[in-house]
Amino acid sequence: MTATPPIRQRLACSVVEAVQATRDMGRVMLSAAANGATHERIGTVGEVLLEDGHVRIAGGAHDARIDLAVVTGLVADRSGRMKDRVMPRIEFQNAAGETLFAMIALDGPEPFEVAVASLATGAALPEKERPAPSGEKAAEVSGTDPAAEPLEAARASGEAIGVVLSCPGLVQRWQGTVADIKPAMGFINIIQPDFHLHLKVGAVSRWARVETDGVARLEAFDAGSRPLGLTLTGPAVAL
Repeated sequence: MTATPPIRQRLACSVVEAVQATRDMGRVMLSAAANGATHERIGTVGEVLLEDGHVRIAGGAHDARIDLAVVTGLVADRSGRMKDRVMPRIEFQNAAGETLFAMIALDGPEPFEVAVASLATGAALPEKERPAPSGEKAAEVSGTDPAAEPLEAARASGEAIGVVLSCPGLVQRWQGTVADIKPAMGFINIIQPDFHLHLKVGAVSRWARVETDGVARLEAFDAGSRPLGLTLTGPAVAL
């Protein structure tokens, strides 16, 4: 009889080994959130390279760089659910045990378990406590929210732009054309087959803009003039 794996379990492998294993999970969402911005890349994992103290993830659906000086712990978590779908994940943690980002197996538990079976595992961990619903009503999305302005301009232009999120332990990029922007549930959302961006209403107070040779770079700041770690790049006429 095969023992049922624990809901949460420490992984005793290296970060590069864990990322390599995600290539066998089918479609994977690398989800990272910081300061009201959530940046998600979706699809099968292509190349996994070790470069100068970083793990580089590349391919048609992924473009990310993991800092091995920051990411030092790994957890397999099998508790993820979306309605009737089981969505297990590998969490990438810092030395304090805080989860910095996660790679979520979108094709279910079977390919996830096959991939994790190739990795060295450690102790079982207690399940995470689920936060109680706050009861707060989601903020309404205003058509003048600063977060949406350059995204709407990019959508209208039809030009390809880059959207980059830099957060502890990770830099993740997407490049493409913005097909649609969907405000809902207190967020400004871009939802495309290989990329999701969710920006909380009010998270962006302003964009700092720099232009060089017809290319613009916009960096998002909050109301306290702190950078969110979110940047947009593209033709100046598109942003």
